[in-house]
Amino acid sequence: MINPKSHDSLFKWLITAFTREFFQHYFPDIKIGEYTFIDKEFISKYENLKESLKDDLFLAMEVETDGIFREVVIQIEHQSEKEDVSERVYEYSCYAWLLKKKPVWSIVIYTDDAVWRKPVTDRFWYAFDSHNGKQYHHFDVIKVKAEKSGFLIRKHSLMCKLLALKADDRKTDPDELIFEIYRAAAFMKDELTNEQLLLIDQWVSFYKKVSEQRLDKIKKEIKMDFIETTISEHIYNQGWIKGEVEGKAEGRKETAITMLK
Repeated sequence: MINPKSHDSLFKWLITAFTREFFQHYFPDIKIGEYTFIDKEFISKYENLKESLKDDLFLAMEVETDGIFREVVIQIEHQSEKEDVSERVYEYSCYAWLLKKKPVWSIVIYTDDAVWRKPVTDRFWYAFDSHNGKQYHHFDVIKVKAEKSGFLIRKHSLMCKLLALKADDRKTDPDELIFEIYRAAAFMKDELTNEQLLLIDQWVSFYKKVSEQRLDKIKKEIKMDFIETTISEHIYNQGWIKGEVEGKAEGRKETAITMLK
């Protein structure tokens, strides 16, 4: 059974590590500019929301509207179960607007495994006036399981390849999915940050549908040993382990994961 806390943390980590790829994949028609994460600023002002916000993301991002780049606040709500979160989304969008006094773009990403017969709502009735009647706060809804693993794994984006392990993987070979992820990571290793390499390692370990023995064999076939070395060096260089680095790579990775979270 999947630990929901680990599941939530991994998806937040995925979007943080591959932010541009996330928006390019799901919103290809929206041009984005510079961005910064404002989670800490958000929580420091609304301390009472800290626990309920721990798996959400808030960004200040430049978005092109009417041919001009303008800053908006982006609210990304992660849901590991199918439920109506429209009221919550609207409530936190109000907090986001109060924090920056900028337009708010709300996004909900569902990563549950259920097959939806009916879509969840993408709006919340928040106001009324005599001329227009009901007024709604609209938000974007993403359903990862609605995507096909076979389509995602063929994308150039490494983030899409990782999502293939959580998408609709019917008619796909789990060995081939992992093989392609590792092959792409090995090819792009000089372009990837240490945090991205660590995420790839943990993501595959968490969502794989093959045995540990098969996973190790695939790693050797792709020559993925460089990930272990990179992770160890990253932990040491960041000063997360003082003094001489000792112990197995797995133990050092666990320390890094804890620190990154």
